[in-house]
Amino acid sequence: MIDPVSGEHVNDQPRNGPLAARLPLLSPASLGAEQQAVYEALTGGPRADGGSGPYGFVDAEGRLLGPFNAMLYSPAVGMPLQDLGAALRFRTAFTKREREIATLVVAAHLRSDYEWYAHERLGRRAGLSEDEIDALREGRAPMLADARERLVHEAARQLVAEHDLADAVYAEAVATLGRPAVVELVTLVGYYSALATQLRVFRVGVPDGEPAPPWPGNGADGGPAQDG
Repeated sequence: MIDPVSGEHVNDQPRNGPLAARLPLLSPASLGAEQQAVYEALTGGPRADGGSGPYGFVDAEGRLLGPFNAMLYSPAVGMPLQDLGAALRFRTAFTKREREIATLVVAAHLRSDYEWYAHERLGRRAGLSEDEIDALREGRAPMLADARERLVHEAARQLVAEHDLADAVYAEAVATLGRPAVVELVTLVGYYSALATQLRVFRVGVPDGEPAPPWPGNGADGGPAQDG
């Protein structure tokens, strides 16, 4: 993972390397009662998708990956945090494409490897094309035919870049999406920004064996490769 401010690679080493994840993965057998409740909410809820989800968030030993392991360390925060995430993913009025467009804008802006890894796969399942995904990863506006999707993209882009919405975009969002959806969109961007920050601080990358996203300027897209 590249810090978007300093350009420093903060999580490009293997999990057991010198930049190993700062929060050891917790075994299900080691969890207390409150931690177990969070674990069950995550693994037994809609994220599990019957065990056939498009990305891995549980390893072969049953330990949680990505941002979910951190939720176990503080169940008092982890439980409402996971519930907020579930609400944003499964209980808003946004289409799956709209939701994944906004989430991928956050992941790309913050260059969050795991967040991109997970939601790139969810985006494909939602119907995003490779051209659309590439544009979002590179920070470009994808060619979106749907007016709502274009507005979701622009609003999410402004929120991550400026932490605000211009009056014109806000007015258009209210007129097109409605006030409840604007509240949900602002909250979604804030939630995934918070997760990206946790992932950076705790040095959490993609699961073992999965390639990190080819961020622009990191060698894969024609820019200079940087030392890890």
